[in-house]
Amino acid sequence: MKAMKKIRNDELEPEFIDWPVYMRRAIDLAGYAINTSSNPRVGCVLVTNQKIVGEGWHVAMGEDHAEVMALKQAGDRATSSIAFVTLEPCSHTGRTGPCSDALIQAGVSQVVIASIDPNPEVAGSGVEKLVAAGIPVTQLTDFDSLARAVTPGYFKRREQGIPYVRCKLAMSLDGRTALANGQSKWISGCQSRSDVQRLRAASGAVITGIQTVLADDPSLNVRISDLNLHPEELARNELSLSTQPLRVILDSQLRTPDTAKILTLPGEVKIFSIEPPDGAKNPASNVEYRQAAASGKRVSLHSVLESLASDFACAEVLVEAGATLSTAFIQAGLVDELIIYIAPKLLGSDARAMLNIAGIESMSDSLNFKITDLRQIDRDIRVVLKPI
Repeated sequence: MKAMKKIRNDELEPEFIDWPVYMRRAIDLAGYAINTSSNPRVGCVLVTNQKIVGEGWHVAMGEDHAEVMALKQAGDRATSSIAFVTLEPCSHTGRTGPCSDALIQAGVSQVVIASIDPNPEVAGSGVEKLVAAGIPVTQLTDFDSLARAVTPGYFKRREQGIPYVRCKLAMSLDGRTALANGQSKWISGCQSRSDVQRLRAASGAVITGIQTVLADDPSLNVRISDLNLHPEELARNELSLSTQPLRVILDSQLRTPDTAKILTLPGEVKIFSIEPPDGAKNPASNVEYRQAAASGKRVSLHSVLESLASDFACAEVLVEAGATLSTAFIQAGLVDELIIYIAPKLLGSDARAMLNIAGIESMSDSLNFKITDLRQIDRDIRVVLKPI
């Protein structure tokens, strides 16, 4: 039996020179989905005689996978086509049937993938099934990192057992997040806040701390009207947007008031504490108290992430918290992406600092990041950073 072939773009024969174009399109399609948790974002393109005959992407968990959508669009034209898929076609039956079987039954001539699925139920078996059926499989290795980047939480949850963590902060030019009296509405502009809504919508959970709940009484829900989506994009994501991400409160001593706004809105709320759950007051039906491992007098952040990944299948989470909890996540090395909105205003030295990092006495002790994206959003600047 022939094995899967791995090849770089610069190794492609002239007759396959357009393959990267089709794979790039498949990756773009995968990005159409705002949230497919706990499934991966996947795109698929079917090509016959250098012409796209079918396209698909995974819309939401439980819906058709990208390959099936593309096959339905192509119909009889799928026969003898080349399938370009961002992730290895699945080989097991879950909420839907195996995509590898669907491709075999459709009679595609070959399959080109970007990444191997890290799910132990697949992990190469999809490729094996295709090859056993006489369908050559090629991996375009130059696209592996791009395919991972479009669905980072899926890979991290499968490979490390915890979700991909984004930490969002907003600050003034002088690095302040609130006035000395605590007033913080609004540092960033309305378009930046709309961008944050999209970050929430892409997340399986939004995490905050008890201090933020007590001080600001936030909602932390996704408000579809504030997403400012184009009608076509809204229609594509209607199913996934119908479910709110989990709202998670880290509350070591069970101080969350029953009247907190975060508890009263549609969607599930998980409150992690080091106290036994039976010490909580009578929760609403959408609220669950969970005891987490302790780290000193606080909830262990790593144990919370493990629980979100294993118990609630969260692949991507967003931390929206104050300086103390945001600092704790960063210093624990648990932040994969730091997203900072910088407003063109000065709040002065009496205002509150963005983070509470202390004890750095030399440049060698500094926490270093690389900028992966930098753009202007109305009057604000959004910077996306990753630790290095």
